[in-house]
Amino acid sequence: MLGAIAGDIIGSIYEAAPIRTKDFALFGPGVRFTDDTVCTVALADALMQGADFAATLRAYVRRYSGRGYGGMFRRWATTPGMPAYGSWGNGAAMRVGPIAHWARDEAELLRLAAASAAVSHDHPDAIAGAQAVALAMWLAQGGTDRSAIRALIARRFGYDLQESVEQIRSWYGFDVSCKGTVPPAIVCALEASDYQDAVRNAVSLGGDSDTLACITGGLAEILYGLPDDVAREARALLDDHLRDVVDRFQARLAGDA
Repeated sequence: MLGAIAGDIIGSIYEAAPIRTKDFALFGPGVRFTDDTVCTVALADALMQGADFAATLRAYVRRYSGRGYGGMFRRWATTPGMPAYGSWGNGAAMRVGPIAHWARDEAELLRLAAASAAVSHDHPDAIAGAQAVALAMWLAQGGTDRSAIRALIARRFGYDLQESVEQIRSWYGFDVSCKGTVPPAIVCALEASDYQDAVRNAVSLGGDSDTLACITGGLAEILYGLPDDVAREARALLDDHLRDVVDRFQARLAGDA
């Protein structure tokens, strides 16, 4: 999960000032955790407590206001009882990482991914995006090789995963949809040589950089491991509460291993 958080933090300064190069400082001046981290940690907390996804997300948004939430999501989170609003946005996919680590089997994985998305992002594209990210991560944890992950996710969700990062970069623009974010984020992880290269791929697309790098980072952490220096930098930029939830979640997973 810390790989997704690090990706969010690294990409945070490039959302408003996109770049199309892989040559940049991983933790540049002004980086911070955004809504991607807040919502990811919220789901981890909800899983550990057996709590309602919607209630936990709302509590976290109230606690961490001003972290770059989309307008409709912020309205949903701050309006008690507001139902899901048909969103096809990438918010469903960027927060799903903890479920990939938590689920005991594929059926539970897909059910929890859909449930975590549907509380706010109940459009079929958003639910599919959350399931695709969770499944890619889950397959990687099980030792499935990268070419097989690419083929399985493309076939199951109808995504075009054939283009290279360089090809995607040549035409890609800012896109907050699940359908427009999840496939390139997965490709950025699958084509990388290590964790840092994966996140650099994601940021270099020039799009919704924090969310792209969050999704890519979560998968890349499983595929390549998270370097100690990156983990330390990311943890240091969290507050005590978020850091505590992350640490407890990782300890819980280690205890169940």
